[in-house]
Amino acid sequence: MKKNNIKIKKDMLLIIIILAIALLFFFFIHFFIKKEGNMVVVKVNGDIKYKESINQSKQLVVDGYQGGSNQIVIQDGYVYMADADCPDKLCEHMGKISKTGENIVCMPHRVVVEIIGDGGELDSVVK
Repeated sequence: MKKNNIKIKKDMLLIIIILAIALLFFFFIHFFIKKEGNMVVVKVNGDIKYKESINQSKQLVVDGYQGGSNQIVIQDGYVYMADADCPDKLCEHMGKISKTGENIVCMPHRVVVEIIGDGGELDSVVK
């Protein structure tokens, strides 16, 4: 019985250490790697429909692929999907985005809202 308790304690310690390391990586990436974006790019079916500054207050109504519409709000340095007439409305629950590389996707309407930098620096390099 004593061996089982020791094994359980070691397993719990290992799980706690792994979770702590994962949290450290998450916070490091979120606060030190990701940069604040400058531009909002809205694409429908891969075609750019809007390219706007994130530092303004604006509402965009985007006609999706084969009908449907999405209402996108740019406000206080954040972007979010305020309304969509798609059946699942998952894009409305994706929250506010503001950092380079973050995006909101509405699959039924094929609408992608993406945050990009000013173009003067690389966001990522893929080999």
